[in-house]
Amino acid sequence: MKKKPSRKKSAASTFVGTVINIVILLAAVMLVYRGSAVAFDYGERIFGEEPMEQAPGTDVEVTVAAGDDVASVAAQLEEKGLIRDVNLFRIQNLITANPEGFREGTYTLNTSMTPEEMINILSGNAQEE
Repeated sequence: MKKKPSRKKSAASTFVGTVINIVILLAAVMLVYRGSAVAFDYGERIFGEEPMEQAPGTDVEVTVAAGDDVASVAAQLEEKGLIRDVNLFRIQNLITANPEGFREGTYTLNTSMTPEEMINILSGNAQEE
């Protein structure tokens, strides 16, 4: 004959199950909160990334070769200290609707320029100052 579990054991297992569910729920809420904060920060940077330095900044020469894609130009800009994040720059380029890409040539950019200003210069949509 099977012995019925005691009420104490049943209550204890229910309590433990409830605690585990609460811990899982809290972990999920914390994960969503942290993810949202990171996403908000990244989204804010897409539209309002500050220049690397305040004016007057430092002039830096950048060369765009024929066939260079956005990723290679962005890597060069990051290497030369003009931008902070290659992937962020690629997203900013997509948002500026620059379908032709960058024009080949040698450009003098400045560390006090925003990524949007650099994109406009590199794509030929603005006059180099």
